Amino acid sequence: MRVLGIETSCDDTGIALFDTGAGLLAHRLFSQTELHLDYGGVVPELASRDHIRKALPLIRRVMQEAGTRPDQVNGIAYTTGPGLAGALLVGAALGRSLAYSWNVPCVGIHHMEGHLLSPMLEPDPPAFPFTALLVSGGHTLLADVQALGCYTILGESVDDAVGEAFDKTAKLLGLGYPGGPAIAKAARAGNPEKFSFPRPMTERRKTQGAHPGLDFSFSGLKTAVVTAVQHQRLTPEFIADIAASFEEAAVDVLVIKCEWALERTGAKQLVVAGGVSANQKLRQRLQRLSEKLAVRVCFPRPEFCTDNGAMIAYAGCMRLAAGQREPLAFGARARWDLEEIGAVKA
Repeated sequence: MRVLGIETSCDDTGIALFDTGAGLLAHRLFSQTELHLDYGGVVPELASRDHIRKALPLIRRVMQEAGTRPDQVNGIAYTTGPGLAGALLVGAALGRSLAYSWNVPCVGIHHMEGHLLSPMLEPDPPAFPFTALLVSGGHTLLADVQALGCYTILGESVDDAVGEAFDKTAKLLGLGYPGGPAIAKAARAGNPEKFSFPRPMTERRKTQGAHPGLDFSFSGLKTAVVTAVQHQRLTPEFIADIAASFEEAAVDVLVIKCEWALERTGAKQLVVAGGVSANQKLRQRLQRLSEKLAVRVCFPRPEFCTDNGAMIAYAGCMRLAAGQREPLAFGARARWDLEEIGAVKA
């Protein structure tokens, strides 16, 4: 089965062709970073308009690079949520229209399921079941993954996602957008022990609540950074120390929660995906955790950590192969709980 994947949930236009026999045939990504740079974050209306301009040319390019004609495509997958409503509707309208025109089935994909499955694109992919840490600009969550569509949330952020905390800290320090790579770059010259920032919700392991001990909070860490920066001159050395100390605290929280989640599930595999999974300090710390607990940790390659069409094409292949189909009507779900995705036969 050969599936065209379309990702337009936020500020990246991602297009890819995935074949169940030949693997990933071609993929292209257009980033809107420069478009939103002056605003310090994504402007939804600008993002939607740019998807309209870029999606079709990218599809033509990917089809040409893969040597694929429309009559050789067996299905189309597009991100239907969660994300920016306008941006999602661009991909959904385009995907549904192409499917109708090419007379092939289509399927709407949950954006976070795409991230969760992105390590499956690697040469030695993980196998179900596993525990997953999903860390992106808008989401931070731990999930118990039993099979395709069988996801149980173990913990999630009660306020800012870790990616948002990176973005806001970078903006505060004048490092620009997106914040993750900017903070990591500045942190390389800093002292991670210079500032003692809090590790929110890790002081003690809670035993009660919807997600005992496994929820996240980054607002307190962000506030601590704001307090440390107030009335200070932002010299390069000061910025580097703040960035390094912030990164150390954020990574500590993620690693501690992963260890607790693995102890709870008993899983022997940990999948880590989403934009923040590209952070090298996080990767190094989780590799050490995997050795400590004798579990395998799996990451997507860096280019597939951020939003991309390949993960949507792959997830679409799995769901279309299992018989899932979308009706002629289409829509977008700006908010969509991962546990609400329907399970399908693998």
